[in-house]
Amino acid sequence: MAQKEMPAQFDYNSTRSKLLLSEYGRNVQNMVKYIVNLPTKEERNRYANVVIDLMGFLNPHLRDVADFKHKLWDHLHIISDYKIDVDSPYPVPLPEAIHLKPEPLKYPNQRIKYKHYGKTIELMIDKARNIEEPARRQHMIQAIANFMKMAYVQWNKDSVSDESILADLRELSRGELQLEENINLNRVEYRTPVQNTRSNNNQRSNNNQNRNNNNNQNRNNNPRNNNNQNRNNNQNRSSGGGSRKY
Repeated sequence: MAQKEMPAQFDYNSTRSKLLLSEYGRNVQNMVKYIVNLPTKEERNRYANVVIDLMGFLNPHLRDVADFKHKLWDHLHIISDYKIDVDSPYPVPLPEAIHLKPEPLKYPNQRIKYKHYGKTIELMIDKARNIEEPARRQHMIQAIANFMKMAYVQWNKDSVSDESILADLRELSRGELQLEENINLNRVEYRTPVQNTRSNNNQRSNNNQNRNNNNNQNRNNNPRNNNNQNRNNNQNRSSGGGSRKY
């Protein structure tokens, strides 16, 4: 028996060229490479449209993307390493635009006077300063004061007087925003998660108790239970009548 000859060099993925877009596979990349080396532009255009249809068939999820044909043509140029010369219906993408890095985010480094109120309160105070209508200005000031009281209680987990909130409001607004007299802020109470859990458990137990009571009442009112009770009573009478002695 003749021994089968082994190829001189094995074809491993590590020895192949790098896949530029792995979601389309190596066969599509080889077809694009073949199209790049075609001599006439007419042939390249014809084969490029066939490959575009194949790429759309291999990735049907792209059909849900807006203008998915444009995306497929961009991928075709990327797979060819921007070397394919065809009449594309869309502008040819540039390597610089594809690999463009976003600018780094700028972290805010503004100073906040009272951290438990936050920067939003200072912005709201600046907006309220520019309100000229007296009634609307007072509504805005009261809304800011109520929000400050809620933020204070959430941060410090303790009650706070309205005078303290109004004093902080005057300080933040440099004395420009003040509430009218005899105006009380909303009452805010801090509740710990344990208290909320206990109240939920009590409510759940009450609901279960009410459900059990309703089930028992429905069971007693069931006509089938009444029929069973009557049948048992009749049976007891018959058994008692048979044991009588005359």
